[in-house]
Amino acid sequence: MALDLWIAFVVTYTMISLIPGPSVMMVVSQAINHGPRAALLCVFGDLLGGFFLVALSLFGVGAILQASALAFQLVKWAGVIYLAYLGFCQIRDAGANMPVKDQPAGKALKAGFLTGVLNPKAIVFYMAFLSQFMDPAIPVWSQFIVLVCTSSIIVGVVLSGYALLATRVRGALRGRAARHFGFLGGGALVGSSVYMAVSR
Repeated sequence: MALDLWIAFVVTYTMISLIPGPSVMMVVSQAINHGPRAALLCVFGDLLGGFFLVALSLFGVGAILQASALAFQLVKWAGVIYLAYLGFCQIRDAGANMPVKDQPAGKALKAGFLTGVLNPKAIVFYMAFLSQFMDPAIPVWSQFIVLVCTSSIIVGVVLSGYALLATRVRGALRGRAARHFGFLGGGALVGSSVYMAVSR
């Protein structure tokens, strides 16, 4: 694909990725409550979810969600409930003053993966957004691979940056301040679920 088109994609997608959304909130929450290892595993899970969404889009699931209001709502509400549940658990643990501890790698991976996958807008987004930066005169598959790899790198760098920032904040917190930040992280996840619920 043309270099100018690729640069335009990098700039546009980076700006979009910097806007905090459910994935950012999940990674920040993992960093605050379970440390940098869990946050990075969550980032990796989110990237796996992105590849999965791309595959779904290729197989026409994005078109199905775009055409079927029921299918879209089912996936959307599954994501809303999942984020709200995780936020509730975090608020509950902070209220019980439970100590911060590491969690199994699989749990952090699953949190990132499901947060990315249970967002029907992301599937439709991949289907519609990537096509805007493709040149119809050039083979589609080669361009698609370049764009998917580029988007994964951008998301990985952005989410890792958020994880690093949250980890630094976590390291500066002690006692009651850390507990309050736990409430804040849980509230952010609940807020993300509410945002998903009210957005079309």
